[in-house]
Amino acid sequence: MSTASHALRDNMTMLRRNLLHARRYPSLTLNLLLTPVILLLLFVYVFGDVMSAGMNGGTADRADYVAYLVPGILIMTIGGTALGTAVSVSMDMTEGIIARFRTMPISRASVLIGHVVGSVIQTLMALALVLVIAVAIGFRPNATPVEWIAAAGLLALVSLALTWIAAGIGLVSPNPEGASNIGLPLMVLPLLGSAFVPVDLMPGWFRWFAEYQPFSPCIETLRGLLLGTGIGTVNGLLALGWCLGLSVVGYLWSKAQFSREPRQ
Repeated sequence: MSTASHALRDNMTMLRRNLLHARRYPSLTLNLLLTPVILLLLFVYVFGDVMSAGMNGGTADRADYVAYLVPGILIMTIGGTALGTAVSVSMDMTEGIIARFRTMPISRASVLIGHVVGSVIQTLMALALVLVIAVAIGFRPNATPVEWIAAAGLLALVSLALTWIAAGIGLVSPNPEGASNIGLPLMVLPLLGSAFVPVDLMPGWFRWFAEYQPFSPCIETLRGLLLGTGIGTVNGLLALGWCLGLSVVGYLWSKAQFSREPRQ
């Protein structure tokens, strides 16, 4: 069997392992998924009228705010699922299974690839669930088939980028609790972007950060695709650039950390 065939077999084995873990221990995924769902329901039914009035010059329109809110919640869902990957990788590190994998004749990259691909699959399933809930409470997308495909591709790219970053966080964390704390910005940064309110309504001293941090261009691009309002050249390029850049950085960082000697 060729080297490529061995690597593919190892990747599939590790992917199957991580999917089985997710099926047998769903509590972590469910806990992380509950946060964006609760925020969605909270901001729609508790703050929806107030937020929409602030955005529309005093006219409350909850339906408009639902349309604005959902893309940001979808990106937050990706961050939450990626946080679960950081915890899962850290658990493997602290429980010693990674040390055992290092001694086995398997592709070293397959251990991380199994975590990352498994997490991306779980993320896409979580996104589908959140989107169903959003439609049930009034979200009405206006995307063409091409825009739906582009939106799905963007969500997959964001998931891949954040998951590689999360894998690196899990590798450098001393324990799963540390991984959860270090990876918290993956869920907090969307709150500091355009997920809940337009950046134009933010204070000038904060607006620059909110507009150009990684999540805002991705949220605005996704919003334009799902609502059919256009994405703009700047937002589209920034979103693609952030996704590709974070994917490369996360992969190289995770690979370097995984290749280091185990901590004593």
